[in-house]
Amino acid sequence: MKKLFLAVLLLTAAMLSKPLWEDEAKQLTAFEFLAPLQEAAEGAKELTRRVTEQSAVLPAPAAPHDLDPTEAVFAIGNVTLGMTKEEAQAEVGLPLRLMQNEYGTRWHSYHQDYQNFMLLSYDENARVNGMFTNQDMFVSAKGITMNSTREEVRGLLGAPLEYLQKGNIQYLFDSKDQYDVFRTEDAYITIFYDLHEKNTVTAVQVISDDLENQRPAIYAMPDEQLKEGYEMLLFELTNSARIQRGLPLLAWDEDTRAVGRKHSVEMAENSYFSHTNLAGLSPFERMQAGGVEFYLAGENLAYGQYSSIFAHEGLMNSAGHRENILKPAFRYLGVGVSFNKEAQPFFTADFFDK
Repeated sequence: MKKLFLAVLLLTAAMLSKPLWEDEAKQLTAFEFLAPLQEAAEGAKELTRRVTEQSAVLPAPAAPHDLDPTEAVFAIGNVTLGMTKEEAQAEVGLPLRLMQNEYGTRWHSYHQDYQNFMLLSYDENARVNGMFTNQDMFVSAKGITMNSTREEVRGLLGAPLEYLQKGNIQYLFDSKDQYDVFRTEDAYITIFYDLHEKNTVTAVQVISDDLENQRPAIYAMPDEQLKEGYEMLLFELTNSARIQRGLPLLAWDEDTRAVGRKHSVEMAENSYFSHTNLAGLSPFERMQAGGVEFYLAGENLAYGQYSSIFAHEGLMNSAGHRENILKPAFRYLGVGVSFNKEAQPFFTADFFDK
């Protein structure tokens, strides 16, 4: 399997090299279906409006979600695999956004201004077949918490998988201890770790057997819905990470999405990975050419991750990328995604303030 790559553009002046990604540093100060889609449409519009208007102001604190004990390996927001959509939404409310994912379903996004953030997927019978959170929204019968270390998780869940079998192909996990995938009786559980927080749990993804087994390959066949789903999910994960740390939410920006898409398309079609495009333009020059006005900007690149979730967690474990994601001065973000011939995604995330 091809190695995964990440790259970052920062507002400093240093260069580092790492086995799985490169960190570049520069500086600049310039100057489901129709019914479910309709169900979430107004919520998404209202969320976008509110975040845009209040991007420099922290939203009112949301009450922590009351979490009940569970007999399941993991319950997220008191939701477990197999629960009906009606039962799940009685716990967490209505979704604010629906995003196509790599499993051929849609992530339903639930939160209050990105507090108590979680994702749910449903099967054709409207039962939960996938869950995710990167906040303190889960309970585990095994006793795993956000404070659990990698070693403690492995002690409780056993040895992680070394590969995932898809047809005749074995996809080896080259996680560099940033995540583990565990096989339980009825699910595949991925635990992500924060290398900057003593290797403690930072996110949990639970995928049912049926959902994982219906995925024919590790990379999904790309289309416009998947592209948009990856773009919006990386944006949502970024805001979820920021709100946990008391940072202002970022507003979505369409102009930088267009700039990012153009760069991702060029990288995917020409098999290169760099902040500098084939015409020699830097991210700042590309943003200016795209009509983006800014005085502070940064760019994160990622390539080859299985999904936006894996891309985000990998970026958060790289100091330079993490700095962009958590930079207090940034106010806007646009994400552009494209796919190469092997269906591997290229992510370009452009941050700025104006």
